[in-house]
Amino acid sequence: MLQNNLAKHGFVEPLPVQSEAIPPALNGQDVVATAQTGTGKTLAFVLPVLEALSKRTGSSNPRALILSPTRELAIQIEETLRKLAEGTGIRAAVVVGGLNEQRQLLAIRKGAQVIIATPGRLSDFLQRKLVKLSAIEILVLDEADRMLDMGFLPTIKAIMSTMPVQRQTLFFSATIESSVAHLIQAHVKNPVRVAIGSITKPSELVNLHIYEVEQDRKLGLLEHMLKTEQGSFLVFARTKHGADKLAKKLERSGASAACIHGGRSQSQRNQALRGFQQGQYRILVATDVAARGIHVEGIAHVVNYDLPQVPEDFIHRVGRTGRVGTRGTASTFSTRTERGEINKIEKLLNVRLVRRDVAPHVAREERHAAPVIVMRQPAVRAGQTFRFKSKRRGAR
Repeated sequence: MLQNNLAKHGFVEPLPVQSEAIPPALNGQDVVATAQTGTGKTLAFVLPVLEALSKRTGSSNPRALILSPTRELAIQIEETLRKLAEGTGIRAAVVVGGLNEQRQLLAIRKGAQVIIATPGRLSDFLQRKLVKLSAIEILVLDEADRMLDMGFLPTIKAIMSTMPVQRQTLFFSATIESSVAHLIQAHVKNPVRVAIGSITKPSELVNLHIYEVEQDRKLGLLEHMLKTEQGSFLVFARTKHGADKLAKKLERSGASAACIHGGRSQSQRNQALRGFQQGQYRILVATDVAARGIHVEGIAHVVNYDLPQVPEDFIHRVGRTGRVGTRGTASTFSTRTERGEINKIEKLLNVRLVRRDVAPHVAREERHAAPVIVMRQPAVRAGQTFRFKSKRRGAR
């Protein structure tokens, strides 16, 4: 059944991370895998989970747990699992914040064998004794470094303490930093180590360009790209306010744009992401909530409209294009005052961004001056004076 579902959904030739991680995972071994974003890691753990659950019968409680850093990523993992599990009877429950709590609990109580969760919401369910992890046989930590960056280390440790010590652990991460290494040492047993490509620099399939441009010409440059280049655009802004503002400007210019960031409701985020995936919107404006939290096939162009807060996030942003063997382009807009930050990115990631000139006809944004309001002053008669009384303490 799994073989048929793989063929049905176009999974024919395994990618490198899948070829190296799946065999030991199928043998029941722990796996620690590092690979660049967009290299096919999701299938590398979903397939072994489904194979293991289809061969063994067990408790009516959930038997596999997949932890991910964001709601969007958890939802996308569930979509992949549902496609491959078609006809097997294996079901998953998504446990994340921002979605209806009762529906999530109902899915678990109806016999979901797999829980796909963000740490925060799952921890809340555990504290309220709404879910049990005592029958977990397989634990998957996806984008582990991102979860630790978000401060989830104590929460993850607390979740692990409620599970059986004898279990299989599949650990997937873009990087192995000190906090990640400590988590591996404490909770992963004799793992098979899988390392695919460089995890400290962007994929070679992504063309990296940089434009030094004045702040008031960024919008004009982006609009010029939209007119002269084909395909979809994922545009990164630094703040929620900046993302909203940019999306509205693009819409006013006639572009089809949606916006996604942490300040939007889950239904708004789902609608924007779904519309972008289905081609309803050509442009998705996002903050770094989307740097690792989404996977959309065929994004042609990533634009760093604003520089990321930290250089490491540059990898995750540009990794949204050039995925699964396809080529992509990532363009970075920077001002003259940001040259130092660009040098840091290039030095830390050992990359060279190709300098591109801004076309001379790229327009500047028109700045509309705020209206001046003139307040009429009351007429003052000759010799008239004003006294300002101070309100005494206790005065009525």
